[in-house]
Amino acid sequence: MSAAVFTAMSAVSALGHGIQATEAALLARRSGLRPNDFPGMEPSGHIGRVEGVDAIELPGPLAAYACRNNRLAYAAARADGFADAVARARDRYGADRVGVLIGTSTSGIEALERAYRGRDADGRLPARFRFRETHDLYSSARLLRAIFDLTGPALVISTACSSSANAVATASDWLEAGLIDAAVVGGIDSLCLTTLRGFQSLELLSPEPCQPCGTDRKGLSIGEAAALLLVERPSSATAGHIGLLGHGCSNDAHHMSTPHPEGLGARLAMTQALERARLAPADIDYVNLHGTGTPFNDAVEDLAVHAVLGERPPCSSTKGWSGHTLGTAGALEAVIALLCIRLGLLPGCLNLKTVDPRLRCNVLSENRRASVRRVLSNSFGFGGNNCCLVFGPLD
Repeated sequence: MSAAVFTAMSAVSALGHGIQATEAALLARRSGLRPNDFPGMEPSGHIGRVEGVDAIELPGPLAAYACRNNRLAYAAARADGFADAVARARDRYGADRVGVLIGTSTSGIEALERAYRGRDADGRLPARFRFRETHDLYSSARLLRAIFDLTGPALVISTACSSSANAVATASDWLEAGLIDAAVVGGIDSLCLTTLRGFQSLELLSPEPCQPCGTDRKGLSIGEAAALLLVERPSSATAGHIGLLGHGCSNDAHHMSTPHPEGLGARLAMTQALERARLAPADIDYVNLHGTGTPFNDAVEDLAVHAVLGERPPCSSTKGWSGHTLGTAGALEAVIALLCIRLGLLPGCLNLKTVDPRLRCNVLSENRRASVRRVLSNSFGFGGNNCCLVFGPLD
């Protein structure tokens, strides 16, 4: 039986602020991608930029944490009644029994970029720059512990684009091991010049909105987001909630930025997740693909998914809505997976002109309504990092 059940969630992304906005965008097939207007970037491609981030104010002692990444974290913490749900868990279990596990790729590096541009004549960074509270990888965990008044164990995972999926998986392991009774888990990653120019230099950015699984796909669109979930031990109080049925993690150690050509690491992660969940391929109702929209990554994932699950389950990538949110992708797509189960929704790929006929999986290009009980979600990252999560009711 799963050690982790989801009792609350929130999301802030290019789809909008909060679960209701996210749900509405999915149902209306409304993409959050827009022409790249990030300050300091020349017009190129499209991005999933969150509206109003710069206007978010962190109150009182939290002001020291102010940076783009932590503003996103604060917005998600205050959305959807999430803070109230965490407070109830804290009161039920004790502040020292509620953990914090967050995935991120670049943390608050945008704050360092600003500080670097403001160096004095001797090259010193401005005195106002707070490394510990902003750029430090652990800053988001410190912030969330302060917001929710938690003292339990905390961890920030950075395994590229599988970061927050690994955070969810690790939280389940901690619950099973008895280290904690509940946890705030998720991902936070924000747009910055380092990320945008880095992917530009790798020639991975699409000049048009990304179209995962499309014949004419030309690359990815970068996005930003914060997605948080509250996980607890299953109990009578959590009856009827969706749980993490299984997870699988692997590293194929093939290349720093290219997946194994046969998708061996991806296959291993999916196989492990199914085995932990005690499910057969036929039990999966929908696959949320990692689906970045780059020609090679989509083809390799198709190869791996077909090898493990066959051609039956409907598959799609939701990055046409949000863009690739990097370290947050796993958590944001976990939220989307839970919404798919709740709504009975199979979301077809956005921006798709024609499904690549060379792909063998059952790729959806339009939304469908259907009974969705179990969802398998893939998150793969640079360095050969792979994580697969399986969600569904606790039977």
